[in-house]
Amino acid sequence: MRVLVTGATGRLGRVVVPRLRDEGFTLRATSRRPRTGDGVEWVSTDLATGAGLAEAVAGVDAVLHLASSPQRRTHEIDVLGTRRLTMAAGHAGVRHLVYVSIVGVDRVPIPYYRHKLAAEEVVAAGSVPWSVLRATQFPEFLADLLKGASRLGPVIGDRAVLAQPVDPADVADRLAVLLLAGPSHRVEDFAGPEVLRFDEAARTWLAARRVRRPLLPVRIPGRLGRELRGGGLTTTATPTGTRTWADYLVDTYGGTGGR
Repeated sequence: MRVLVTGATGRLGRVVVPRLRDEGFTLRATSRRPRTGDGVEWVSTDLATGAGLAEAVAGVDAVLHLASSPQRRTHEIDVLGTRRLTMAAGHAGVRHLVYVSIVGVDRVPIPYYRHKLAAEEVVAAGSVPWSVLRATQFPEFLADLLKGASRLGPVIGDRAVLAQPVDPADVADRLAVLLLAGPSHRVEDFAGPEVLRFDEAARTWLAARRVRRPLLPVRIPGRLGRELRGGGLTTTATPTGTRTWADYLVDTYGGTGGR
């Protein structure tokens, strides 16, 4: 199977590309700048303008769409860019488009999530048979959040917020399964093996880093807080990944402080 991977240089793409390559997929990968290496065919594309998309999708069986821009030009890239990609893929006769989204995009009122949900709708309305995988947050994202929350000393956050971090390698494995299975025309949730409260994640993160800092509880107000405390970023869907938050802490810091 020849697969085009967008967003191949991102956090998930850097894990997915070698995983699919080792599985025996023939890969073409996109980048905004010319690249070589990694045992794949690199093509330059720009979702914001559509440049290079026709060439990128030519001759591929499936598209794995990972590219996203949460910080800037999100509507232009995530929504309009996804529309450009689906149209190009349809014209090229691509047989399957797999889009990676986020658990909670239909519940948690975050502007970026609204764009991801809109992109899901673009994929579902397109002419290419499709599958959507919504993944929960990566452990690296949770660690970055904790670093930001502790930049003033104590770890500041809503201790009852729930998260279910999933390892990118587990997501890569699931994406390989979806590509081989073919279009499902449905949205599937995929998460890590455990649900954590913010205060629990913070304590184990501090212990792994051998740092002593207090947790300063600050309750997130309004609907956003209610959804985050109510499990808007979690799911009961199975199967789940296997690698835990504790596994991530061991890999990153060498221990979990007794956990």
